[in-house]
Formats: sequence, structure tokens, C-alpha cells
Amino acid sequence: MNERFANAWALLPAYLSEHVVLSAAAMALGLVVSLALVIAAVRSERVRWPVLAFASLIQTVPSLALLALFYPLLLAISELTENALGAGFSALGFLPSLLALALYSMLPIIRNGVTGILNIDGALVEAARGVGMTDWQRLVRVELPLATPLIMAGIRTAAVWVIGAATLSTPVGQVSLGNYIFSGLQVQDWVSVLFGCVAAAVLALVVDQLLGAIEAGLANRRPGRVAAGVAVLAVGIGAAALPFGGRAAAAYIVGAKTFSEQYILADLMSAQIRAAGGTVAQRAGLGSIVAFEALASGDIDVYVDYSGTIWANVMRRTDVPPRGPMLAEIGRWLEERHGVVMLGALGFENAYALAMRRDRAGELGIATIADLAAHAGALEIGGDYEFFARPEWESVRAAYGLRFASRREFESTFMYQAVVSGEVDVISAFTSDGRVAANDLLVLADPAGAMLPYDAIVLLAPLRARDELLRRAIEPLLGAIPLALMQEANYRVDRDENKETPSAVARWLAGEIGVLAD
Repeated sequence: MNERFANAWALLPAYLSEHVVLSAAAMALGLVVSLALVIAAVRSERVRWPVLAFASLIQTVPSLALLALFYPLLLAISELTENALGAGFSALGFLPSLLALALYSMLPIIRNGVTGILNIDGALVEAARGVGMTDWQRLVRVELPLATPLIMAGIRTAAVWVIGAATLSTPVGQVSLGNYIFSGLQVQDWVSVLFGCVAAAVLALVVDQLLGAIEAGLANRRPGRVAAGVAVLAVGIGAAALPFGGRAAAAYIVGAKTFSEQYILADLMSAQIRAAGGTVAQRAGLGSIVAFEALASGDIDVYVDYSGTIWANVMRRTDVPPRGPMLAEIGRWLEERHGVVMLGALGFENAYALAMRRDRAGELGIATIADLAAHAGALEIGGDYEFFARPEWESVRAAYGLRFASRREFESTFMYQAVVSGEVDVISAFTSDGRVAANDLLVLADPAGAMLPYDAIVLLAPLRARDELLRRAIEPLLGAIPLALMQEANYRVDRDENKETPSAVARWLAGEIGVLAD
């Protein structure tokens, strides 16, 4: 069996279990709220328009944005409850995903429910009134049964939407089939991406068919068929939920962002913690700001960030200081403002840099950003989602007078493919990224020093600041990973031929620097 397929298959029980439980919980919550709103909407015209407008408005918000917006909202509520009651809750993972997906499920259920009830033959409603039924009896015995086929169609649509949208819960820390997709995109493991897409599609089709069987049973008054469909759904959800009850809580949570280097380092730190005697779990694929907020709030215990990211994104600084003073100020600020401890630097820098295809740079005689400035007016630049909003971009433009013909934004994997294929001429690469070597790109020198330093630094959550086991596990990594070694590690994951998994590369890296690894 192909190694990558075998790895993907081994992860399926955990990912599928989490995905099923999340989707089922979101559908259950969405169904309860939606049916309550349907009843309110059909009973009052003044309620009907706001309910339908609200449900429609939710659908206009991209599902990934809706998931991301719930995290800071829940984090603020958790802080309020912590201050008021002395007990907060985790704003990362299941809860924001549950609430966002429940909202996302509501439109088809509400719209179909309202339409189904309002379009019932008026003679039937009058007949129900004529035999003395109350409004509640009429709703339960006449209107809802007659509208059930249309409501079930809405539930089927909502279920497919929710199962698909649940794959986007990875950036807020929820494990799902989306982990295959997000990690696969970052390390260009197309087997993993395809595996995640197919698994989600198969799950959606199976659920849709089971709901269709229930719908047909209700329409044809066949209670046995309804009971069988409900039973199969219940057994499936129950089987998926079983791992939750028997799962031991991990003592330490290691966080990671959404690119291959972070997966490697998270695996390396996890191995170190296990070797020191700790139990560990990972929350990988976190967004940049989400990762820091998760650490500061204690939702994760340790992760690797970069000095430039903390300086620009978290501290909101726009100046470009020397490396030493910058690191010292970051350490003081983190501890004073958030209680976060900067344990130390790993020894390499993953900085933003402008890069070109080597042959293209040679044709134009470009070796530095200063050389690039003379040709920029005829060239197109591509960047990741953050770069053009960061202080480095303004600093580089001001330092070298850069004026490009146009610019485009990409997910980082496709950004590298765009420069290789000639879709763009220049990209905002990362100095330790294996895709630079894998694609034979030239990193342009920055003689003016306009780019921020981006030292890889290990951050500890406030409650772990003095944790002896965690410090004992992580401290051997500090200063032990030079840039060339990290580039080689990233290259092993990102190269086109003989790709290795992040966990395999983490074991290799542990051997190279002489630390323990499981």
C-alpha cells in the first residue's frame, strides 16, 4: 500500500469520528432552533420577514469567516465568565465550530418549513378549526405532518451543507476531515487532500440517502422504513461518539499553524514531551492570530511563532528594529501583557523575502531587491494572504521605491506554483521554506535591511510558564536548529520526488540535532 495512503487511512477513524459528532451536534442544534423559528414565523407575519432575512444573511457570510468570527466572540465571553464567576471555557475547537455550523444549517430548514406550512390547502386548515382543534393541535396533527416532506428536503440540504462546511473547522482548532485537506495543501500531499475530499463527500452522500429513506417512509406512511433510517443514523453517530467517552485527556496541547514547517516542529516538540513522560495532543492548522490567542487563553500550551509575526500582528508595531533589541522587547511585552513566556529561539529564521525563478532573475540580471526595483514596473508580484497588509511590504516599497505592474494574492502552496509556472514574476517567499529549494528559486538579497527579523521562538502559555516537564522537554531544542537544517527538513516534505511526512521528517531532524524522539 502507498505510504501516504496508508498514513491517511490510519488517521481516518479519529478524523471521521470528530467530523460526524460535530456535524450531528450542529444539525441537532440547528434543527431545534429552526423549527422553533418556523413556528413563530408562520404564526406572525411581523416575525416572518426578520427570521427569513436573518437566515438568508447568515448564508451570505463565507463559512470559513463565520467559523473564524466565533472564536474571538467566545473568547471574550469566556473572559467575562472567568472574571465574573471564576470559571471560563475553551473558545477553541468544538464550540465555535458547533455554533457556526448550526447557524449555517438553518436557512433551508426555515425556508422549507415556512413554505410548506403556508402552502397547505386552506380547506384542510379550516376543517381542522371546524372540528375544534386548538392552534397547537392543528400545528402538530395537521400542518407539520403535511409539511414534513418539504421540511425533510430542507434537512437533507442542510445536512450536506454542514458536512461539507465542517471541513473548514480546522483553522479554529477542531479536528475533522478538513485536517486532511489543510495539511495536504500545505505539504502538497495531494493524496491527503483527495482522501479528505472523498471521505467528506461519501459521508454526505450516505447521510443524504439515509435521510432520504426517512423522508420516503414519512411520505408513504411506512413507519418501519422511518425507524430503520433513524436507527442506522443513531448507531452511526453513537459509534462515532464512543471514542470521546474513553479518550484520556492530554496533559499538554501543542499548537501549530498551517504550513509544513509548523507540522514538523509540532511533531518534534510532541515527541520531546512524550520522551519526558508527558501525554500530548496537537491542535494543528491554526490561523496565525488564532494560535496566539489560543496560547494566551490557555487553549494550547506551547507552539512555535516568529518574532516578526508577534511584532507586527500582535504588538502592532510598524518599525523595523535590530534583531537583539526586538527579541528582548518581545519577551518583556508578552510576559507583562499576556503572561506568555518566550522560552527562547530555536536557532533559525523564517523571514519574508522576495524570490524569483532563478532563470528569470538571471535573464533580467536581478540578484537583490535593489536590482528588482529597475524592472518592477513590468513585472507582477504574488503574495500570501497576509503579506501586502504587513509592515514589511510598506517598508520594502519605501526603501527601494518598488512599483509593480500588478499584484495577486494566493494560498501559499499555489503562490509557489504561480511563480514556477510564470503566472507571476516575484513572490513573497519564506527563507526556511523547502519550496524555495524544491522549485530552484532565487531569494533576493535585502541590502537595505527592510524586512523584519523572523526568528522561530517557542512560546509557553501563562499556566505553563513554570512547568518543569515542559521546559525540560523543549529546552534541548533551543538554539539547536540552524537555518540550513530547517531548510533541508522543509525540503524533505515539499520536494516533488520522494516526499516524506512531517512526522518522519521530525524524527530525522531529532536525530540530526541529537535529541530524543519517539
